[in-house]
Amino acid sequence: MKYLNRFLLIAGCCWASVAVCCGCAALKEAGKGFAGVSTKVLEEGRPSAVKKSFLLDHDRCYLEVKKILSQKDKESPIYAQDPEGRMIAVYLASSDTTPVGIFFTPEANASTLIEISSPSIYAKEEIAGRIFSGLDALIKLQNPGKEN
Repeated sequence: MKYLNRFLLIAGCCWASVAVCCGCAALKEAGKGFAGVSTKVLEEGRPSAVKKSFLLDHDRCYLEVKKILSQKDKESPIYAQDPEGRMIAVYLASSDTTPVGIFFTPEANASTLIEISSPSIYAKEEIAGRIFSGLDALIKLQNPGKEN
């Protein structure tokens, strides 16, 4: 018990030192990284993201993307999501924990811009292909004869 208390004291001092030196935001991000749920690398990769706009309002687009990601034959587990529906972070597959971020930006005329970001070009293109083809098919069903 004596060693456990000493360990906890030392660990607490280390975390406090990191918080003082780096600030609370860095501590929060470090904690997310340790827990495996950090999305920082996905947010930083947005400039090189695969992008496409869809004629779907933000909420509908967000829900449809979640449906596409949960298809049993190609499930991509969600590990983080923004409460306002601006981002979903997934792993490429249940057996492949390459992170992929899907970002949603409302546009004019009830459209939504989707940006797919990942440190892996393959993962980014794989998820983009699934989502974009799924949404294109949905829009085509809703509007026969019209292109996206």
